Amino acid sequence: MGGSRHADPTSPRKHVDREAATLVCHARRLKQRGWRGLVWLSGAPAQARQQALALWQAADWQAPLWVGDAQQSAVAASLPSRKARTRLGAEHQLVILDASGHEGLDPDALGALAGTVSAGGLLVLVTPSSWGCQPDPNYARFADYPWPWEHLSAHYLTRMARLLGASTEVVRWPVGGALRLPTLAKRPSAPESCEDTDCLTADQALAVSALVKLKRRRPLVVTADRGRGKSAALGIACARLLQQSDGGEWLLTAPRLSAVESVFSRVAALCPALQRHGPAEVSLANGSRLRFLPPDVLTEQIEQGALGGSGSTLLVDEAAAIPASLLARWLAAFPRIAFATTVHGYEGSGRGFALRFRDVLDRQAPQWRELTLQTPIRWSVGDPLESLIQRLLLLNAPLPNALPSQDELPHSIVLSQAQLAAQDARLEKLFGLLVQSHYRTTPSDLRQLLDGPGTGVRMILRRDGEDPQAVLVTREEGGFGAELADQVARGERRPQGHLLAQSLAAHGGSREALTARWRRVARIATHPQRRREGLGRQLLEEDIDSATQQGVSLYGATFGAEASLLRFWRALGFVPVRLGMTREVATGEYAVMVARALNPEGRAVLDTLRSGFAASLPSLLAFELAALPASVVALLLAALPAQPLGTAERQAIHDVAYARRDPALARPALQALAREASRQPLGEAQQAHQQLAAWAYQNQPLAKAQNDAVQRLRDAARQVIAACALFPSEPER
Repeated sequence: MGGSRHADPTSPRKHVDREAATLVCHARRLKQRGWRGLVWLSGAPAQARQQALALWQAADWQAPLWVGDAQQSAVAASLPSRKARTRLGAEHQLVILDASGHEGLDPDALGALAGTVSAGGLLVLVTPSSWGCQPDPNYARFADYPWPWEHLSAHYLTRMARLLGASTEVVRWPVGGALRLPTLAKRPSAPESCEDTDCLTADQALAVSALVKLKRRRPLVVTADRGRGKSAALGIACARLLQQSDGGEWLLTAPRLSAVESVFSRVAALCPALQRHGPAEVSLANGSRLRFLPPDVLTEQIEQGALGGSGSTLLVDEAAAIPASLLARWLAAFPRIAFATTVHGYEGSGRGFALRFRDVLDRQAPQWRELTLQTPIRWSVGDPLESLIQRLLLLNAPLPNALPSQDELPHSIVLSQAQLAAQDARLEKLFGLLVQSHYRTTPSDLRQLLDGPGTGVRMILRRDGEDPQAVLVTREEGGFGAELADQVARGERRPQGHLLAQSLAAHGGSREALTARWRRVARIATHPQRRREGLGRQLLEEDIDSATQQGVSLYGATFGAEASLLRFWRALGFVPVRLGMTREVATGEYAVMVARALNPEGRAVLDTLRSGFAASLPSLLAFELAALPASVVALLLAALPAQPLGTAERQAIHDVAYARRDPALARPALQALAREASRQPLGEAQQAHQQLAAWAYQNQPLAKAQNDAVQRLRDAARQVIAACALFPSEPER
């Protein structure tokens, strides 16, 4: 039990102590059912914290945790809400989340901490009495310049306060008021017994067995809600594989190392003789080992040929937080592979993962299997806290019903944030649509949607006017004064927000990119059953028309550099203006920014940005972006200025393709061929063009052996030449 401070020996008053004792009894009744509860403690902050302290001191709680501002905490040790993620995988019988002070409510902290409360435990949410009427200090995290957080709307908090007040599962404990306990349902039936002594549920044992027996080209997908023992199943399986093998290696990846700490902990518990080699690698005396690699490092080593291939195995945890395009690369590289992911919640959207990745699995590995862990381990079925947190944070937001269009598409509609907040059913379906389409969604994204400054929401509804079929979320950017824009470009200031405009100014030195007004696409999503109907294109075109009428100069987007996405944006008239120089650790992809001008001011800014991008692209590809996928490189070359091939260049290309000239000595000419071919319809020569581009600009060999590499390069050059009709009279040789 944690130590206290600032405690007056005459306080809290006796009735508060009695109420705290009543809550301890309530927690015991919850434990009998294997459940947890949420206590909403509201009132004047100082008094509310004293009530929370009374509960803290009323029992010998297991690993109690106080989360909030350290200067305002009523206990000696507290955790700031920004570090709540560090408690994922831990267990606490009492968690006090103080949202009444300087930190306000962090939705991500609430989502993360709820999963750490053990059966018979309480999550206490401390709020001021007026909570929900105005924004709290945590809104400063997304109050983009020049908006003060105090002036933002508070639709998110209003909704949360309304749901808490209406819930029959919440314990109400107002300062100076009466304690109100919910009526508990009957005790749930006991879960099915499990014969595997290392596992706690039958479906966890089934998952462990399937993981240990992974077969070639039969990937396994394990999905589960939080608290079902998914990561523990991975750990048990890894322990058994390590013990059964002599000299084998198993690779493990996840968006971050902290996401698999429970996997390594389970392995250590089952393998007493385990040897640790830092936080990301363990081994046994028999030579077998388990290594964690972050997605960017894993992908880079696959591309270099250092990992993958016959006999190799990869286990992916929290796969929903990783783009499907990256998972597809790993699927092709590893003959034995398993993907595990949380279906809902803080770690990502497993439902979205399943919808987006199913087509890839069907195409590349049609014999793939899926297992779902349904039985909770840390708590029992019917747990009040789990269902309540899911409603508050929309962790199980439903996917809308789809109705394929049989006629002309309806016009999109624009909803204000106030309108969206007032329509609960539509908000849930809209958020469900956003979650399933994006690889990474957190609880705070809902708050950003409802209260983020400069946020716009446009959607296309079903023909009957009900369920959203596609949605576009945008943010307003730019419009800075000349002096501030100059300071940003010099690296002296970095105001909050304005991701695209500020990045172009800070990294590209473009002051005009910040003084101009932008509209940036934050999210765009189409129902999976309505894709390829033009809904996304329609949303963008109608919003671009609206932005033009409102005097916006530039329309832009930023996304992971993936070929299909780049083609989509190029088809809409967008051009690349910046590339990130390092892979995102969580996605393994480079970021690309694209833009489209909407008026003369925008065209002038865009011309400058395009020129700068074109000037820097060749050198970036040769050095910092040498690992950029060839499919993306081939598309980006179209951003370089068009320049017809000269006589000397044509001769050099001809000598490489049809004679025996060393390609390295004709690299400028082959670069020119790859550049000009990027504007041509290449048909079946598309892959050859990608190979040519990767060699010419990134020095990527087409084969390991030098002679084979040169011959394949000559073949690729001939295919591109034929597709472009560069030398129509040249016979094949």
